[in-house]
Amino acid sequence: MQLTHVRSRQEIKAAEEIAQRTPCEDFEDFKPIFDQVQRDLQAGARQTIKYQDNAAVNQGDLFILDGQKVMVVDMGEPFVSDYGRQDRRLRVVYDNATESDLLMRSLQRALNKDKASRRITTPDLGSLFSHIEEEEDLPTGHIYVLRSQSDHPFIAKNRSVIHKIGVTGSDVKSRIANAKKDPTYLLADVEIVTTFKLANVNGQKLEALLHRVFDNARLELALPDRFGIPVQPREWFLVPLEAIEAVIEKSS
Repeated sequence: MQLTHVRSRQEIKAAEEIAQRTPCEDFEDFKPIFDQVQRDLQAGARQTIKYQDNAAVNQGDLFILDGQKVMVVDMGEPFVSDYGRQDRRLRVVYDNATESDLLMRSLQRALNKDKASRRITTPDLGSLFSHIEEEEDLPTGHIYVLRSQSDHPFIAKNRSVIHKIGVTGSDVKSRIANAKKDPTYLLADVEIVTTFKLANVNGQKLEALLHRVFDNARLELALPDRFGIPVQPREWFLVPLEAIEAVIEKSS
């Protein structure tokens, strides 16, 4: 009997990990990202490029593997494998509402093996974080992401994926001090989810570009102000925090 190919232990382990997918219980948090990515690809805001063998894998990265979109949602602490190579346990979500906790090396091997695998690029936001100062650039500032504490039924139900994205040259806490009286903040107190410090950035341009990236996920909700006049804030989006962080971090 002639054995033409015997799979190595590594290959078998990788295949088993790829196959061990489970339903993604919180897929509703990630579906808007996959939908936005598809729209970006169709509009030319994103491209797909051939995955290079064993290329880096980072949190927030998006790939096409075996015809499915794949997102690296989380990365565990690095460790040294049995083979003496550094590895990490990942949380990977697929656009068919499944997920897996495969190893980074296993994902890389799967991407290497699939000759049609692609890396999905991030939107090109231009030179937002340029080190060349312009007259109108802010010396300091912050991108901030807020979450509403409103008891409006729709907001309460979807609170974890409704975020306000803004840029300010002042202190964020001072900016939101009177949130519950301001229609911009949905007439309710807000929670600061995260902030990013900026330097030498034109804040208004940056804010406009971030809003453009997530435009198709903009929250369409009108609330009556204290005079009963409907007000529809334009800086709130139905986008998971992971997607916002990925765009900001890859633009810096």
